[in-house]
Amino acid sequence: MAPLRGAMALQGWWIGLSEARVRVGDHRWAYDTREAAEPGAPTVVLVHGFTGSKENWYPLAERLGGHYRLVIPDLPGWGESQRIPGADYGFLAQADRLAQFLESIRREGSPIVLVGHSMGGGIVALVAADHPELVARVALIDAAGVRFRDNRFGEAVLAGGNPFAVHDEASLQRYLDTVFNERAAQPSLPWPVSRAVIDWRIAQAPFEQRVLDRIGRSPERFLPGEAAGAIRQPALLLWCRQDQVIDISAMALYAARMPQAMQVSLDGCGHMSIMERPDDVAASVALLIQRGTAR
Repeated sequence: MAPLRGAMALQGWWIGLSEARVRVGDHRWAYDTREAAEPGAPTVVLVHGFTGSKENWYPLAERLGGHYRLVIPDLPGWGESQRIPGADYGFLAQADRLAQFLESIRREGSPIVLVGHSMGGGIVALVAADHPELVARVALIDAAGVRFRDNRFGEAVLAGGNPFAVHDEASLQRYLDTVFNERAAQPSLPWPVSRAVIDWRIAQAPFEQRVLDRIGRSPERFLPGEAAGAIRQPALLLWCRQDQVIDISAMALYAARMPQAMQVSLDGCGHMSIMERPDDVAASVALLIQRGTAR
């Protein structure tokens, strides 16, 4: 994975991101950051999903320009952030850690806009509901945490499997085809990069299974949706109609509990809207910041 990480770090540098590290509680966090052109601009915090990392947000970060202070972490257990053997990385534990992280990076006069994708969306919903003093605005993008309409992915999770598991070239392509709607939008992974990714994912399989047991099959799996009823901040809900992971029916379930939320549905993209349609996602986040209203 070293060559791939090097290439991604170069991409982050190219769009003006700087790498940072901080210890919060019992974990060391890795995150990317970029200052805004204007002092006092909102701080946009971008929280990745299951099997993801901070690099998933680079296309969106590029399009947000210098309008906002950006903070893009690897969640504990993922990417370059610390993983502690035996620790809990479910919704509740990660929400508590994220709240502590926000405390550590918050800046007076720069309100936090908290944006979460997939698993990160579920974590963000919990933080926004429980810590309104930290979160000024919230965006849930293809977010987990509600009982959406049955699809192949959800049925596999409920049956105890990991539909994202990767162990060879075929399963890597199946994973990419599941999260992206168009092959043209998928990241290029030529050999030997693909082999490094496969080996990495094989090594991560036990951890992924434990996390999925927590967020997909345990009693806490629907807590984000339940907590959403307490979110009163200006909010954005954004989904792609072709999402094969978190079916678009989830957006209506969240909207019923967040009547103040702006709703955006995009066509022609899948679960990785943040990479497939970064222009539309950036415009939607900007609209939330400029015009979103509280409940």
